[in-house]
Amino acid sequence: MTELGLAEAYKKVRQASIDICQPLKAEDYVVQPSVDVSPPKWHLGHSTWFFETFILKPHARHYREFHHAYNYVFNSYYETVGARVIRTDRGNLSRPTVEDVYRYRSYVDSAMADFLKDDPEPEVKELLVLGLNHEQQHQELLCTDIKYILGHNPLFPAYGINPTEKVIEKEAAGVVHIPAGIYEIGFNGDGFCFDNELGRHKVYLHEFKISKNLVANREYLEFVEDGGYRDFRYWHAEGWDWVNSKGISAPLYWYNMNGKWMHYTLSGLQEIPPAEPVCHISYYEAAAYAAWKGVRLPTEAEWEIAADHFKWGKRWEWTNSAYLPYPGYKRAAGAVGEYNGKFMVNQMVLRGASVATPAGHSRKSYRNFFHPQHQWQFTGIRLAE
Repeated sequence: MTELGLAEAYKKVRQASIDICQPLKAEDYVVQPSVDVSPPKWHLGHSTWFFETFILKPHARHYREFHHAYNYVFNSYYETVGARVIRTDRGNLSRPTVEDVYRYRSYVDSAMADFLKDDPEPEVKELLVLGLNHEQQHQELLCTDIKYILGHNPLFPAYGINPTEKVIEKEAAGVVHIPAGIYEIGFNGDGFCFDNELGRHKVYLHEFKISKNLVANREYLEFVEDGGYRDFRYWHAEGWDWVNSKGISAPLYWYNMNGKWMHYTLSGLQEIPPAEPVCHISYYEAAAYAAWKGVRLPTEAEWEIAADHFKWGKRWEWTNSAYLPYPGYKRAAGAVGEYNGKFMVNQMVLRGASVATPAGHSRKSYRNFFHPQHQWQFTGIRLAE
């Protein structure tokens, strides 16, 4: 990213968000069908607010805030920065309009272009690179949330022919054998990483095997048709409660229509491709499938050590590891310290990247995290034993 120079990297990342939203209609920008989904308009405003709040207001001379209420509207979870619209009400924001939000982006982008004519101080550069990576995270969420919004429309409208959902060829079958021993995990090298990747440390791993392939749709369908969603033996207690209370019987967007399995894609409703990796799987489902197969999910340490031996990046891959701090982890001071650390409870780690992840955004040590019931991300399953 920074090889382009900060000004060019900024322009490229910011344009990518606009490109993702280009096929949308005005009505699509404001829908919030779930607490976990944010309207596209809010993503565009929030990522802009990040640069205004953390770069321009404290560091750009003579900068004038675009609108005094936008801190309340577009702050996500930063208690340090002040009050905010609660997450469940983001879809109630008919104002500011989509047009207003795009004006806000243009205003901030113009101010950032002026600001970046001079070389920022090192600590400001760090904030800027964090902001770019933050926006890339929201680009992935934009793809995910747009699919959820359109996929819960009873007309199953197509977003467009989207490259993130093209049919993926399967790699060579087999497993990777990793011997027992002491290994190191965590970020190691130059360049950007999030603070939750820091604290490189040693771990002892028992001998294990891990699949070179993600679980395919046809393999997961065997679990579905064998009654996997009706057999408590494969499920964690909370997972079994989730299945029954929510009426879950298949991955998100799967539909059995007159005996034929279909799924919603960004190109519309299509027949499920058997060889493509299964997608939109919760941790509960991934763990249940592994139990049905008589194996398990890898830990995040196992995944990172084995990652050089298989291809990854098609699906965020659930691990069997809780999201916790590495040894020596310390939260940064101020609002930046709220970025990762305060979420280190009741969530599971995912590793890799997905087809919705911007190119170059992820790395082997990247630690994503979600609550175990979440299906809406582009998540999949890799097995270990």
